[in-house]
Amino acid sequence: MTDFQEVYVLYFREVYRYALSLCRNESIAEEITQETFYKALAKLDSFDGKCKISVWLCQIAKNTYISMCRKDKYLDPNVKTDLSQGGEIFEEIFFNRETALAIHKVLHTLDEPYKEVFSLRTFGELPFKQIAELFGKTEAWARVTYHRARLRIKEELK
Repeated sequence: MTDFQEVYVLYFREVYRYALSLCRNESIAEEITQETFYKALAKLDSFDGKCKISVWLCQIAKNTYISMCRKDKYLDPNVKTDLSQGGEIFEEIFFNRETALAIHKVLHTLDEPYKEVFSLRTFGELPFKQIAELFGKTEAWARVTYHRARLRIKEELK
């Protein structure tokens, strides 16, 4: 059990950020993260060591998120609507939300893997190396894919 506690402490934040990049909702990301570690604990014997444990955990998180979406529980993530946060002016918040909404609309029209690589990098703040590991590709592939996704989004937003 001590080993699993170490894994939990070491990888909780990384798995949470990845889950947040998928669903864009903090409470859902927490639920996905907790479910991920629960499943990982139950399936610890099946970890074969062919990939890093962080990659294995993120794969579990992705599958957990997909399962939740299939159940139609979390298809439309809730966005924070408190307009008094951080002392920002209403217009700035509205503009940022409008821009974010436009980017998300374009993002959903992108083909895979562009959509997922862009989301992992931008929303999940994952390094290119980890993105490459998730896809079983090189770091250069992850960088090029991200760059192409950004270009496509910029073109669509013009």
